[in-house]
This record gives sequence, structure tokens and C-alpha cells, in this order.
Amino acid sequence: MMSPHNMDVRTVLLDIEGTTTPIDFVYKVLFPYARAHARDFLASHLPSDKLQLVEPPAAADPDWSEDIKAQVAAFLRENSEDRQRGLEPPSLPQPPDPDSLVAYVFWLMDRDRKSTPLKWLQGKIWEDGYRMGELRGQVFADVPRAFERWRAEGKQICIFSSGSVLAQKILFENTEAGDLTPYIDAHFDTNIGAKIEPASYTRIADALGRDPAEILFVSDLATELDSARSAGMMTTLCVRPGNPPQPDGPHSRVRTFDEIPELAMGPQSAPSPTLKSRSNQWTIS
Repeated sequence: MMSPHNMDVRTVLLDIEGTTTPIDFVYKVLFPYARAHARDFLASHLPSDKLQLVEPPAAADPDWSEDIKAQVAAFLRENSEDRQRGLEPPSLPQPPDPDSLVAYVFWLMDRDRKSTPLKWLQGKIWEDGYRMGELRGQVFADVPRAFERWRAEGKQICIFSSGSVLAQKILFENTEAGDLTPYIDAHFDTNIGAKIEPASYTRIADALGRDPAEILFVSDLATELDSARSAGMMTTLCVRPGNPPQPDGPHSRVRTFDEIPELAMGPQSAPSPTLKSRSNQWTIS
């Protein structure tokens, strides 16, 4: 596998936690905020005292109601799978009552589960927090500089995080450095697959219309980089303050994005087609 020093890079694919954004912000600000507001959020956004999987009230927004129903169904499926695996999660009746669902949500949070419905719920809670001015996104100081540099070089900038696409967008939209979303071409979350599965990176390359060898993935976790590398991508380990130590491996290492060299442009290629998915999880700006 060639490094970004000697290979044409057309797309920079970035992790968030510990890569663009301090780990402390995620674990000491975002996660506690979601936990503190989960019960009130569910109580205020659900149509009744039961999370019915039936027709929503006529006054409810159809898309929002369908979204809730889909995520409740996903929580029920995940809870059933956890019970089948002998993990002894809090039980969820069908339909679940809010207290039971909150207990299961907290159980998932305690395990830092990369659960798609949990990440959806957290994203919705954070969206309210950003809107009310109680949250402000954080990125490392070198991130806006790198975004400007890579955009000037004609690179695609994409995000792959366990957090929902919504959570990704509102974080970058509300940073202390301003709105960074105009620099970002596409967002990917666990709807495309887990970050430790090589197939997820193959799907991302396919969605972007890129050969995996044209994509540089930057993350703070060697396990994720190993998976991306297995899929054919270039990889760089980001070693930020507070990040957990990572084992030695084949990945180049940087402390900031300033240390990532100018990325060779190579011959210009035709623009990638507009990205689409059935769940509208990713788009090209």
C-alpha cells in the first residue's frame, strides 16, 4: 500500500472523534448532554405515552413520525438480539413505554454501543442543543486550514463517523471556527456499515465513484485504519492529545492535519455522480 506521500489522493475521508474533534468534547460534553436530555426529548417528541408502531396522530409531521417509528422498531430488534446473545439488557415491551426505552438507551450508552438508532437519538438531541445555543461544535485549529487547503487542491472531503449523518452535519455547521459544511462533500454513518468492517470502506468508495486507492482515510483508531487498508485505501493514524495509544502498524502517523503533505492531484477526473441512498444518508454538495 502506498502512502499519501507518493500516491495520488482524490478524496480525503475523515473520522471525527479524536481526529477532527477532541475526544473530551465527545465524552465530556456531547455524550453527557444526550444522556441528560434523553428522557425529556422522548417525552416531548413521541405522540403518546406508548411508542406506538401504528398510524401517527394526524397533527404529527409525517416524515418525523415515520422516522420515530423506524427507530423504535430498530431499538426493539437490537434489544431482542441482545437478549438472544445473553447480554441481559433492560427488557422492552411491545410497544415500549418511555421509561423502558430510556432504560435501554442508557444501557447502550454505558457500553458506548455504536448502535444506529442510539446514534439517531443522540443526533436529534444534539440538534436541539445546537439550535438553543447550549452546544457549540469543536474542531482542532488545524482542521479549517486543512479543509481550505484540500479544497484548493481540488480534493473531495468526506466524513465517516459512527455518529449519525445529522450529528455530523450539525457539529461542523456550528463550530467555533464557523460553518465548515460547505467544505464537506459527503457524510457516511453506520447505515453504510461498521467502521471495523472492510466492506464498509468498499461501499464508500463505490458510492463516491472512486477507486479505493484514490482515497486517504484518517482516523485515531488502528482497527478502523486496518479495515480501510484491507479495502485498498491509503491510511493515516491521527495522534491527538487525549487519544488512547495505538499499536505500531503500517499506517503513517500525524499529530495534526498540517503534517499531511500536499496531496498530489494527478490527472483531473470527471466529477463523481450525485450520491444517493434509499435512506438519503449521503449526498454530494
